[in-house]
Amino acid sequence: MPAELGKLFRDRLAAAAARLGAVSEEQAAEPYRPGGWRRKEVLGHLLDSAANNHQRFVRAALDGHYEGPGYQQEAWVRLHDYAGLSWAALVASWRERNALLARVVERIEESKLAAPCTVGADAAVSLRFLIEDYLRHLDHHLAQITG
Repeated sequence: MPAELGKLFRDRLAAAAARLGAVSEEQAAEPYRPGGWRRKEVLGHLLDSAANNHQRFVRAALDGHYEGPGYQQEAWVRLHDYAGLSWAALVASWRERNALLARVVERIEESKLAAPCTVGADAAVSLRFLIEDYLRHLDHHLAQITG
């Protein structure tokens, strides 16, 4: 099962990378909707998500559980100033960070996928749920960037 989850993860990332590659620098600098984040900021948010989830996935896989903070998405995006970076640099960072995350997912032992994970004040969910939710989150924001 972890191999299947890893393949699903890699397939989704490859499809996402292709879609991100079709976005121009000019499009990336525009908000995805009036009053919303610029597309660069949405991709930056996905970089933050990868960083936060990397910790969660690894700790749950190694310790058999995870308990840690949520994250302040608006503050993170503002502090990183993703809008000030080039689209090419953001996409390259996203690819590298997610390639590493995919390696982690592929190597998680089957028994660890049930590890309870508590993020912030949310109810505990399984590590498998966190991984699958990461992909749903990716799809949601990818639609904002490329839609």
